[in-house]
Formats: sequence, structure tokens, C-alpha cells
Amino acid sequence: MAKITYIENNGTSHTVDVAEGLTVMEGAVQNNIPGIDADCGGGMACATCHVYVKDEWFDKINKKSEGEDDMIDQAYEPKKSSRLSCQIQVSPEIDGLEVHLPEKQI
Repeated sequence: MAKITYIENNGTSHTVDVAEGLTVMEGAVQNNIPGIDADCGGGMACATCHVYVKDEWFDKINKKSEGEDDMIDQAYEPKKSSRLSCQIQVSPEIDGLEVHLPEKQI
């Protein structure tokens, strides 16, 4: 298990345990975290699980694929720190990860 903290755009924080092998998106859905819509169920066919990840975590999470980069271009207010939470694999290395949610998902 890894503790993942989801921080809503309004500052509300939700810290939950997510099993290794799941994705950050699956952890949000299983724990009813508001702000992660996950319309495609993790198929990387939408950008409704868009999150912002702080720079210090980028070397600890798995690398972004070209397909993910293309999909992030469709997200609401993408930034350098944008990731699709369906593409971030939960592992012991990311225990304590904090992700910030955008104002909305599109």
C-alpha cells in the first residue's frame, strides 16, 4: 500500500491507501475522490483524470508516454507538471505522493 494525497482545487485534501499495482486514478475512483472523473476507465482515451504532480515526484513515478502527452494536450489547463493519473502506477517508491486536481476535468 502507498499513501496518496489528492488535493482538490479548493484545497480540500484526501489521503488514502492505494494498493501497489493499481493506478493513482483507480485509487481515486475506489475511494470516491471528487475531481477525478475517469470517463474512459483508464484507457487513456480522455483526459478526465488529469492531475498536477510536483517536480520532486517526477523522477519517482513512471515516465510519460508520447500518447499520454498527446492526450494531456486535451486536458483543462495543462501544465509542465500535468499527468494522467490513469498512467501513474502505484509502487512503494511513490508512497506519500501528492497530486493536485485542476479546477475541472473536460
